[in-house]
Amino acid sequence: MDLEKRPAERPVPRAEGCLTVAVRLPVRIVVLVLVLPVRMVWDALVVGGRLLRDTVLRPAGRALLWVAWAVCVWPWVTLWRYVVVPAGRMLGRLGHVLLVVPVVRLYGWVLTPLGHAIAWAARGTGAALVWVLRGVLAGLGRVYVWLLVPVGRLLARLLKVVGIGLAAVGLGVYGTVARLTRYLIAVPALWLYAWVLAPAGRAVAWTARGLGRLVRMIFSGLGTALHWTLRVLLVLPALAVWRWVLVPVGRVLAVVGREIVEAFGHAWRVAGHLSLAVGRFLAWLLRRAFVEPARWAYRTLLTPFGRVVRDTVLRPAEEAARAVGRITRQTLAAARESARQTRADVRRMLFGTPREPEPLRPAKPRGEPGAAAARTLGSSTTALTKD
Repeated sequence: MDLEKRPAERPVPRAEGCLTVAVRLPVRIVVLVLVLPVRMVWDALVVGGRLLRDTVLRPAGRALLWVAWAVCVWPWVTLWRYVVVPAGRMLGRLGHVLLVVPVVRLYGWVLTPLGHAIAWAARGTGAALVWVLRGVLAGLGRVYVWLLVPVGRLLARLLKVVGIGLAAVGLGVYGTVARLTRYLIAVPALWLYAWVLAPAGRAVAWTARGLGRLVRMIFSGLGTALHWTLRVLLVLPALAVWRWVLVPVGRVLAVVGREIVEAFGHAWRVAGHLSLAVGRFLAWLLRRAFVEPARWAYRTLLTPFGRVVRDTVLRPAEEAARAVGRITRQTLAAARESARQTRADVRRMLFGTPREPEPLRPAKPRGEPGAAAARTLGSSTTALTKD
């Protein structure tokens, strides 16, 4: 285990050339001079936009939303809730009474019996047709068995005999035509191919291969010459221009472009810090010019005056209002009690005193007989002592 801590690896700074160092400072100065007004205007617009959003647009949006709800949504909701829904329910009930109930009764009392009658008639007609078709098919089966089957067998035997004769004649004709075709067409064609066409084709193929090699050699020489000509006249000068002119110029332009982009970023950040400092200065100035005097006036003038008004005017008025309210509540309570007593007296004078309810008797415990039903030695409640 390694007890010693290794030093933290720091990123190796990128090696910069003299061109980069020479271009960086003037480019950053120029870009800062160009970007600083834009950044200050941008920050001012952002602050103004936030202030406008918080103080004007958001309250106006809420007010417009409330007005839009009151003007556009609430009437439709009221119309839907108190007009359309009751009207729809009433129309639904009316449609059920005028359409559904008559249709159901028509189906149950008219169409169903009519359908049963039609089905019964169709079943009877189908049974009759089946009986008729069964008789017709039975007659056709008898005709097939006793007439068509013997005739068919006789025709099959005749066709078999005729077919055997025709097959023998066809085989003889086929053998004769095959021999004539072989000796008159196939044998002369094979001899012509073997002794005339094959040698002529080999000679033509050898001649074509020689001409192909000659043409390939000619075009290969022309292509090699054209290749070296184009390489010397076009490729090598273009390669030299690319390597010794365009690549250095591109590297310089890349360094300048990278420094310009980095300068814009650095200038934007520096302008942000400067704009923040200017904004803080303006805020401090506004606070010193307006906020601190207003706070001092509130603390030193308005607060003591408000406390004096509270102690001399508002609190006595509040206590007097509370006393008046308390006296009013007591007066109203006394008036209600007097009215209640008066109503009770009038009711007693007109209808008399109400009868008091009888007291409830205590319930007897279960499983124990009452006092009268208890068995004693002096009572004749048993079978032996009963009179």
